[in-house]
Amino acid sequence: MSRVYGEPVDVVVSGGRPVRFVWRGQLYVVRRVLEHWVTTREWRRRVDREAEGPTERRFWRIEAVTGDQVGVYELRLDTATGRWLLSRAWD
Repeated sequence: MSRVYGEPVDVVVSGGRPVRFVWRGQLYVVRRVLEHWVTTREWRRRVDREAEGPTERRFWRIEAVTGDQVGVYELRLDTATGRWLLSRAWD
């Protein structure tokens, strides 16, 4: 089962992909990337003519470890703002 969070996280990137992140004060180390995809928000640009800049969101579904716990997490980067969010976590 997955849970939706949408909470900000601090992410360290190497080679164009996340390698670790901090969520709720806890450090998570990425063991492997399970999936990576990009979505665009062209619909927003059509609705809001004032929208500028990149309209991409980049997603990574990863396996990460904190302490002795391993989990699957979905990180999202909004390229327009540079903000990272933890979108989902799986039990």
